Amino acid sequence: MPLPQEFHDIARRVNNWGRWGPDDELGTLNLITPDVVRAATATVRTGRRIPLALPLRQDGVQTGAIPGRVNPLHTMVAINHEIFGPGTVATSDDTVTMGLQAATHWDGLTHVSHSGRLYNGRPADTVTAHRGATALGIEKATPILSRGVLLDVARAHSTDRLPGGHAVTPEDLEAAEELAGTAVRCGDVVLVRTGQLRHYLAGDREAYAFPSPGLSVRTPEWFHAREVAAVANDTLTFEIFPPEVEGLWMPVHALHLVEMGMLQGQNWNLEELSAACAQEGRYAFLLSAVAEPFVGGTGSPVAPVAVL
Repeated sequence: MPLPQEFHDIARRVNNWGRWGPDDELGTLNLITPDVVRAATATVRTGRRIPLALPLRQDGVQTGAIPGRVNPLHTMVAINHEIFGPGTVATSDDTVTMGLQAATHWDGLTHVSHSGRLYNGRPADTVTAHRGATALGIEKATPILSRGVLLDVARAHSTDRLPGGHAVTPEDLEAAEELAGTAVRCGDVVLVRTGQLRHYLAGDREAYAFPSPGLSVRTPEWFHAREVAAVANDTLTFEIFPPEVEGLWMPVHALHLVEMGMLQGQNWNLEELSAACAQEGRYAFLLSAVAEPFVGGTGSPVAPVAVL
């Protein structure tokens, strides 16, 4: 099914191609300026650090539904090996095989394409079998350190978890923004909590994966208008799944990554952060969320930390 005219109309309104020059590979990360970072540090009051990553484990969030996106397989390759002879210092080493987007991660700008194009008009075939993303690779993402804002949509709806068929709308984001008492501003990294991760934390991977609440196709214009640098949430699919428009698969991915050049993250654990923000009555914080610089990667695991 070809992309409908509605999609192309939204794409035209949010398109950032050429905004930062024809050779740009950062997209909306350009919005995280030194001034933005300096202002972000002013949100730190107590120094309380809250980790937002899921543990990397073999029985992680991946169910096998997405081909090749395997949970981490951890293998020991040396155990107390006295490499320089008996009685010398012994070493242990290990290796891991995993999908770069297996657990808490960023989607890079080459994770999806549409109409044969990637962000800034680059051809989709610049992603190759041997070298991966020859342009726009995740290694190009600058150190992501900015003001984070939690938009706790579930809490704004007075619930622990949104139902599986809930499409998060701009109205939902504004309700969560009002709850936060903080206006989203240029260069922010927005974290959208649906509560969906509670399924996984309770041990039910299948319920976590499907059906899932997520962002509506109407939300990219909201993020674009507020000049958001990146967006992450606590679901496997990021956008609502099954899709809100029958047959229109992954439109929010395409609008964010291809048209806007905006990174998006999935499988972020926002539960402790939600409780802390509610307790302290503030929803803005310093966020460190640096992507691992896998050259040619279309995404990257990340271990984000919110500092209150």
